[in-house]
Amino acid sequence: MNTRRIIVAGSTGYLGTHIIKELQFRNADFEAITRNEIKLQAFGLKPQQIITAEVTQPATLNGVLQGADVLISTVGITRQKDGATYMDVDYQANMNLLIEAKKAGIKKFIYISAINGEQMQHLKIMAAKEKFVNALKNWGGDYCIIRPNGFFSDMKDFLEMARKGRVYLFGNGEFKLNPIHGADLAKVVVDAAYSNQKEIEVGGPDILTQNEIAKLALKAWKNPVKITHIPNYLRKMLIGFLRAFTSQKTYGPYEFFLTMMAQDNIAPRYGIHRIESFFEKEVDQLSKMN
Repeated sequence: MNTRRIIVAGSTGYLGTHIIKELQFRNADFEAITRNEIKLQAFGLKPQQIITAEVTQPATLNGVLQGADVLISTVGITRQKDGATYMDVDYQANMNLLIEAKKAGIKKFIYISAINGEQMQHLKIMAAKEKFVNALKNWGGDYCIIRPNGFFSDMKDFLEMARKGRVYLFGNGEFKLNPIHGADLAKVVVDAAYSNQKEIEVGGPDILTQNEIAKLALKAWKNPVKITHIPNYLRKMLIGFLRAFTSQKTYGPYEFFLTMMAQDNIAPRYGIHRIESFFEKEVDQLSKMN
């Protein structure tokens, strides 16, 4: 494996933290961009590995990518907590990184989008992500777009419902998906720094229906199987209501997840982590906290 200097943007998010751990495991030459140095120090990064910058403010990025070969960006919003929009972060913040990458002579830009993104550009989050994907494809340098099939962390919604004793699903619950653990996905991302692939779809090892995931979540809490199926037309009405009467900040995440849950999302299988074990560990941790 050739030695490459790697910089990670979005390093303190769910996937970013797993990428940092994977790079540490491989003894890779890397640095990480963050707003919060304390989080990265807690992961054992040395001061010279930490770049303090704000990706939404291009002036703070000036010169920080110099000397690097590969830039990995997991930058994006899933559940918005401030006034920033998807275009502000998923598109423009990544554009700020891309512009700086060009200046610095970065050889490869790796970006994490989402499965079926091209077909879902009517959603606010995917419109921003795919706008950046198109810019990346045309930047003139090497790139890789990684399209994971949902994270294990996204499945916590099942677990939260199961904790209360019942899981609610739209439709008959038979749509299939194979979400992937962050640790498995991190291996795919880091491997991409050394491969020639331009686009990678990837999911976890288990292809499950929503009903099967719901049962595993209820089992993890040792609750009986209680699943309520809500008519699909109510899902569509809910999306329409949220679009009409709430802000993008509110409806964006719901629009995305409600749309994803109304279709099969199956990607090539990869990894060793199983959703059943993930649920069991999460329940164990939550039980110890109470």
